[in-house]
Amino acid sequence: MADDHPTLRASVCRALEGHGFEVCAEAATGGDSVAAAERERPDVCVLDVRMPGGGIAAAAEIATLLPETVVVMLTVSESDDDLFAALRAGARGYLLKDMDPARLPLALEGVLAGEAALPRALVARVLDEFRARRRRRRLLPGGRGDTLTDREWETLELLAGGLSTAETAERMLVTPVTVRRHAASILKKLDVPDRRCLLGLLHEPERHPTEEERPAYPSAGRARTSDEP
Repeated sequence: MADDHPTLRASVCRALEGHGFEVCAEAATGGDSVAAAERERPDVCVLDVRMPGGGIAAAAEIATLLPETVVVMLTVSESDDDLFAALRAGARGYLLKDMDPARLPLALEGVLAGEAALPRALVARVLDEFRARRRRRRLLPGGRGDTLTDREWETLELLAGGLSTAETAERMLVTPVTVRRHAASILKKLDVPDRRCLLGLLHEPERHPTEEERPAYPSAGRARTSDEP
């Protein structure tokens, strides 16, 4: 259990221990969280997002070092940036600190059973973001957006939003070299010479098929029933 507020940390530990969980370590910073996770190899890590050293960075490191350990964020932040950064980092849950403490052990039991833990309001945001991303992919001419990986799309969207390479790397929890590698792959797959042309491609208006390009359909007639030949 990692949080830089001792009172809240103690309260969460009591709630968990009262429902059969064994708290094997406590931490107050991101670095201490990673060290404790490596030492204890717990089933689940509960991390604050805004603690010193960064809870999301700690989540990413723990998810990489200990893939069998489930990471759940416990936070006051309802920011979309924090939510999606945590999910990208590998968190399987994103819970708010104003939840009923008695529900936290139940949420963790669900996560350990393979479920995701998200408040209903945040589930709606995740679904909206997923739908929006699918729509954006369809806007690229010729269906070329389907050739990009999820990480390449994430890179593309951040760069298209005006972020620099360094800012994109910080948001994605990777190095600038990795961002440049993704960008080079995107340029190659979409067959554009440089980033300026790439961003122009993204902002092209949606193209609709001409009359000649529309598929021909048979003339209307009586509908055939399922038992007709």
